[in-house]
Amino acid sequence: MSTTPKSYVPWTTHYDPRPWRAKRRFLRWVLRTVGFTLLARLDAVEGVENIPKEGRAILMFNHIAFIDPLVALHACPRDAVPMMKAEALDYFFIGRLPRWWGVVPIWRGEMDLLAIRQSLAVLNADEIMLIAPEGTRSPALIRGKLGMAYLAARTQSPVVPVALDNTEGYPTFPTARRWWQPGARITFGRPFRFNVTERNPNRKLLQQMTDEAMYILAAMLPPHRRGYYADLSKATQETIVWL
Repeated sequence: MSTTPKSYVPWTTHYDPRPWRAKRRFLRWVLRTVGFTLLARLDAVEGVENIPKEGRAILMFNHIAFIDPLVALHACPRDAVPMMKAEALDYFFIGRLPRWWGVVPIWRGEMDLLAIRQSLAVLNADEIMLIAPEGTRSPALIRGKLGMAYLAARTQSPVVPVALDNTEGYPTFPTARRWWQPGARITFGRPFRFNVTERNPNRKLLQQMTDEAMYILAAMLPPHRRGYYADLSKATQETIVWL
């Protein structure tokens, strides 16, 4: 469990991105000049045109390795606010970076109403949230949790599926063997909305929404990454409206 107190609250029901922009510009520069020059290779970025140029959105990504959110933040042309496990804020030095960026910490294993309020504030400010529906790292997809679908329904936000691959083994150095193997790849898929009228869908509907979104993400991944969603013949799109 994280020792980070829940008094660490960068915002609650109101989010203003302006105070964070200068710090994020600096951290983007660090990612570009240090992170993806000396510590990680990014071989391919595809589908950037699928990210809305303005307005709220949710980027939902598969979470393989530690570096995945950094790849997404680096590749996304707009600032995004990650939802991140609170334990990461305790890491020596590295834990300072998400605080400087401004993230939504989530205490895993409990219903974190504060994280929900913070995420709603970001989306209601017409900004982007970065969410891994699985809630943890896994080499292949596990069943998605319901939070992403709830936030999307509550705010009527478009969802952009984000497929990541080849991110294991980073960060590393150019002298390491991993550096000379295939680098990370990221693909931003076609955006969609959930076609539901309820702003607070029941659990059964949220699970259907989540599974349908995860099947879309699974179809963007190589077969060995699909895990729980490996059988694409089971995919439905009853709650999905493509944009």
